[in-house]
Formats: sequence, structure tokens, C-alpha cells
Amino acid sequence: LQRDAKGQYLFDLLCHHLNLLEKDYFGIRFVDPDKQRHWLEFTKSVVKQMRAQPPFTMCFRVKFYPTDPAALKEEITRYLVFLQIKRDLYHGRLLCKTSDAALLAAYILQAEIGDYDPGKHPEGYSSKFQFFPKHSEKLERKIAEIHKSELSGQTPATSELNFLRKAQTLETYGVDPHPCKDVSGNAAFLAFTPFGFVVLQGNKRVHFIKWNEVTKMKFEGKTFYLYVSQKEEKKIVLTYFAPTPEACKHLWKCGIENQAFYKLEKSSQVRTVSSSNLFFKGSRFRYSGRVAKEVMESSAKIKREPPEIHRAGLVPSRSCPSITHGPRLSSVPRTRRRAVHISIMEGLESLRDSAHSTPVRSASHGDAFAAPGRSGRSESSERVAVIADENYSPADSVLPTPVAEHSLELMLLSRQANGAPCSIEEEKESEAGTPAAGEAEEAGGELRALCPGAGGLGAAQAEQVNKFVLSVLRLLLVTVGLLFVLLLLLLILTESDLDTAFFRDIRQTPEFEQFHYQYFCPLRRWFACKVRAVVSLLIDT
Repeated sequence: LQRDAKGQYLFDLLCHHLNLLEKDYFGIRFVDPDKQRHWLEFTKSVVKQMRAQPPFTMCFRVKFYPTDPAALKEEITRYLVFLQIKRDLYHGRLLCKTSDAALLAAYILQAEIGDYDPGKHPEGYSSKFQFFPKHSEKLERKIAEIHKSELSGQTPATSELNFLRKAQTLETYGVDPHPCKDVSGNAAFLAFTPFGFVVLQGNKRVHFIKWNEVTKMKFEGKTFYLYVSQKEEKKIVLTYFAPTPEACKHLWKCGIENQAFYKLEKSSQVRTVSSSNLFFKGSRFRYSGRVAKEVMESSAKIKREPPEIHRAGLVPSRSCPSITHGPRLSSVPRTRRRAVHISIMEGLESLRDSAHSTPVRSASHGDAFAAPGRSGRSESSERVAVIADENYSPADSVLPTPVAEHSLELMLLSRQANGAPCSIEEEKESEAGTPAAGEAEEAGGELRALCPGAGGLGAAQAEQVNKFVLSVLRLLLVTVGLLFVLLLLLLILTESDLDTAFFRDIRQTPEFEQFHYQYFCPLRRWFACKVRAVVSLLIDT
């Protein structure tokens, strides 16, 4: 990749590789050495956005969830959105009742393994797959029942379409959680959806604000402010605190982009937004893409033969034996690793995704969720968590999605190829060896990538020092400027012959006359005397 190559070049290259035209819904995400998430900005150089050393590792993700995913023009777009929402479901970002969860999982089964076949699918076959962060045997039986009796005959495309239609009706569709705390110190997740701003606490949606009610967003340090104007001219300011200033800035940027994408009619209406106060520059940001309405109008004009999609078979849980579903050929090549990753140095030769390869959470995350052990499974896989309406929430699903180093990935893939299962304990050890392992507890199961590199911490500290020095210099410059303006105004009032009404009114006030005769005139005489003395000394010398 050329050093001056922009993010748009990389994104276009990737979309060409995927044969994707409706590309405005997607983006490229990466994680810096401080484990802070970022969206790749298309107007800036790729290399300059990276604070790590190459090779860089990124993830292809849905950035703007379609308002109506079933209305997407092309099947390839719907398939990629289907993969993303399926992944959201697994990571606990898509909240739903148990009945809805069973239906969504059955759609996934039908789309990826086809009709129920007693010869290929033995009793308990649905338990071999991990659709959610935690689930029960009762839910597994419900999934298998729906798959057997209600979905027979549906093609993969039809099942995916039905899945999207159902997912779109859920309250947390399109949620990309940002962990924060409210003014009372309670943990919360902030998110921007196609319909507005959402605040989640536990498994409840405590705030939902439509985009047309959001008047302003800004941040100062770790503090995020959302200004809301509701009916009857009622104005509200919601305040939340992010873990770090960088996380707060990322939250602010995501809010600016989502509001522009979903609210505006035309991209020409996009304006540069600043988080600054009166005298401080602050951060400035401008959304650079098209808005939702323009994207839909452009999609309606697409006229080409639909690209062929070779779907991959469903990947079972790591701790469970694999079920053979035929060859896994796909226009989006996938492995059993956890992320879609793009190898820039290899010319984007690999693009892989699996929403079902993250290990099952063990009971150490909460004994209350532990289910009874099952025969025929290892001790580590017996501690399966249970999904229920009262405890299924983003806060309960803090599963990471690290991208492993190439050597680690090859080792794991070779073990899987030889039929050796990868246990939960081994997964934890492998995650502990990757720099992105600690990201999980900060972002609630966020989609992650890894940007390895040395010297990232020192660069971050230097950048913070530079920002502080610039802020101090900016304050001094503003102060000197104000003093100069006041001095200029004073000279005009006392020494000039301007007789405008404004100056005449000021000169006639008792306060100004007292200042002029008691303070200014003596000061002027003293200053003139000193100047004459200095001039005389110079002449004598």
C-alpha cells in the first residue's frame, strides 16, 4: 500500500474484491495500540491513521445498518448484512425474547445447513452450534423444532430475508454499544441506530431519542453531551462519561456520522462540526459519505446480473465435534477464526469471517448462569450459560474478537484440520497472548481488530503532551489578543478626535472622566518622561 493511499482507495479495493455495489452501509474498523476502536476515515491517508507498525489488521463491518434491510437491492448486500446481524446476535448485542431467539436461530440453521435431514442431523444437532452468548437445552429443542416443522423448503436467500425482517423489528437492531457511565455512576451502553439514539442499562432500553429530536452533540475530555429538543420546546441535556477521552471522541464521531447519514436529505447539507468552546479550537469533524436517501436512490438504479453467492456452512462451537455440510466455498472466504480480516501487505488475499467461532463463556462469568453438565462433553464445555429474558443483555456478553498473529492462527488452523478441538482454556491462553484481549471488558462484546506495533504507548504520551502545550499556547495567544484589542480601544477613546455618538457617550460618563484625568493623564506624562530620558541617554552615548 502506498504511503499516501487514502482510506477510500482501500475500501474501494475491498468492495471490488467482494463484488459489492451497495457499499455505503459498510466500513473498515481497526483498533489502535491503546485498544481504542476507530473507523477508517476515507479522506485521510491509511498509514497516517495507524499508530502501529505494518502489517495492519482491520475488520470489514456494517457501519450504518439499513433502515429496512429487506429492501436492499442486491442479494450479496443482504447476505453480508445477514452475517453481521448473526454476529451481533451471538455477541449479545441484539436483545430478544426467547421465542424470537429460537426463530432467528432456526432461520440461521435453515439458511446454512438447509432442510432437516434425519440422516445428516442426529438428535440434538442444534446444540452443536452456538447462536447466542448463552442458551439452554429447552431453547435448543425449540430451535430444532422450528427448523424441522416450519422452515422446510426455504432457500438460503429466503431464510436470510426472513431473518433480516425479524431482526429489524427488534428494539436493539443496529446497536453498536459504547460503554459509559451516567451522572449517577451507573454503567450504561450508548448506541446509535437507524432510528435514533439509544441508552441501554442491563437488559432495558432506558432512553430512545429520534434523530430529528437531537439538536447537538459535543464532548469535553471524557464527558459526552447530547442536546435534545422534544415536544412543547422541552430541552434536555443528557450527560455521560466515557472510559477515556479517546473513547469519548470516538463516540462523538460515531454520533455525528450516524445523524448525518440517517437524518439529512442530501450529502450537500453535511457541515463540519466542532466540539470547541468560544476560544478553543477543539476537535473538528465532517462526515464524508453519502446519506441514506441518496444510497437508496442509487441502489434503485443498479442494473446487472446478480453476482453468484457461494454460501459457507455453519461453523459449530469449537468444543463440539464438527458436522459435515459439504464443501465450504464462498464469495467471502471464511475460516474458523473470529474476524473478517484484511491483510494489506498480501494484497487483501484473505477475507474471513465466522460469527460462531468464539468459545462459550464459562461459569466464571457468573455462577447463576451455569447449566447442568451434559454427557458426552468435556468438563470445560459442560459449563454452558443459559439465555433467559431477564438476563440476556449486552453487559452479560463481553466476548472479544481479537485477530491472532499469523503464526498463532496457523497453529490453531492446523490443530483443527487434524481434528483436535480447541478448548476454552486454550482459547483464553491464546487471547492472553494477543494485544487485543483486554478490549472485551471495555466494549461489551464489540467487533474488534488488532493493530500490533511497538512504541505505540510512547507515541500516545507524546501526542497528549503536544495537545496540552498547544492548548496553553492557544490560551496565551487569545489572552494577548484580548489585551491588544482593549489597549487599542483605550487609545482611540483618549487620543483620537473621532466624535461618533458611541465614543461621545462613553467620554461624557463620570467614570471615564475620572479615569482619564486621575489615572490616564498622569500615566501618559510619566511614560513620556521616561521615553525622553531614554532618548537623551542614547543621544549622549
